[in-house]
Amino acid sequence: MLVTEAEAERHQLYRSCKWRSQRATTSALLGLVLLVFSGAMVLKFTSWSRHGALNNNSSDPILVDLTLVKNATEIGAVCLDGSPPGYHFLKGFDSGTDNWLIYLEGGGWCHDVESCNARKYTNLGSSNRMESQVPFTGILSNLPSNNPDFSNWNIVVIRYCDGASFSGDVEETNQNGTILYFRGQRIWKAVMEELFLKGLATANKALLTGCSAGGLATYIHCDDFKALLPNAETVKCMADGGFFLDVKDISGKSYIHDFYSDVVHLQDVGKRFPNCISQMDATKCFFPEEIIKGISTPVFVLNSAYDSVQVQSMLVPSSSDPSNSWADCKLDIKKCNSTQMKVLEGFRATLLDNINDVKKKKDWGIFIDSCYVHCQSWRNILWHGPNYQRINNKTMAESVGDWYFDRREVKEIDCSYPCNPTCVNDGS
Repeated sequence: MLVTEAEAERHQLYRSCKWRSQRATTSALLGLVLLVFSGAMVLKFTSWSRHGALNNNSSDPILVDLTLVKNATEIGAVCLDGSPPGYHFLKGFDSGTDNWLIYLEGGGWCHDVESCNARKYTNLGSSNRMESQVPFTGILSNLPSNNPDFSNWNIVVIRYCDGASFSGDVEETNQNGTILYFRGQRIWKAVMEELFLKGLATANKALLTGCSAGGLATYIHCDDFKALLPNAETVKCMADGGFFLDVKDISGKSYIHDFYSDVVHLQDVGKRFPNCISQMDATKCFFPEEIIKGISTPVFVLNSAYDSVQVQSMLVPSSSDPSNSWADCKLDIKKCNSTQMKVLEGFRATLLDNINDVKKKKDWGIFIDSCYVHCQSWRNILWHGPNYQRINNKTMAESVGDWYFDRREVKEIDCSYPCNPTCVNDGS
């Protein structure tokens, strides 16, 4: 997606969504907004006119076919509507034949029967609605000019269709008269087993990554991924835009905590964190600040300090701003007044405080920029553009590559907004 298209989509969304103050309505809309931003925007797949044959001489993104997981229905590893989950697999070549990059698609969450039922009629709840082909760009690209370190690896995009970051597992399908399948944990296992048969079992190097809700899933499944590959030389994880903060909104309410609580209890996510839930509320265990405390596998935290989706949908949900005084600021950080910027600086400070221990881990990496954006690794221009999104003159691709291959320790934390002139724009 072009930057201008992303910006236009955001403006269209805010014009078309009639935000209401009631919590039930805004909670449902949060799921919709995150679905649009994190799913449709993160992997905005358009133009399916040609087959994705490997073509390193073309500047066009390669198109990769959808594969449905075999025997998924028999083992109950299915999307919200009961359809089999899917993935897109681009086979590696040359020196990357034995290396694997697994990308978990994002797309927000559904928090109640109503929102999950609506979701099952979209590509984030049913493989029947998924695109037959998708373009691989940014960290998924097979072009060295766009993706210098991982372009010849086996690259897999696992489609997101469970509504709870691949972490729920509920046997019962009848939810108050509505049939829904909460099987994200089973989907994760089924896809891994199928990829094992395609060569993942003998991987030499592997990287688990994902964006937004897929970034959260990356934190959740990082050690699982490492455990699957005990003989691999290097296994690491990189979460893009997935460090969601347990912060109060501008009205002082625990908006995102309450929303996550609904998700956790609806899909019985708590049992995914047995050690954590023995010490605290299960909802708290769904936030990265707690998840990272138990991860032993090296992780790279890629995030904006002013994550646009978190600001727009969690820090300043419509219910917290009945006068709509934040409308312009939420769309364009350049239009935030001094009082609003103080709030955003507090948000940034909370993120940096939550990753304070990461700074001390030599084998972990950090790239926290000051651009007003959400999910950056999938877009060529942000991942490895010649003039954009750099810290200390290093692109994200260079920084992640340096960290993964142990070329240098990477702990890049940008200065406060608006210090970085390489940001593509301030609302994409």
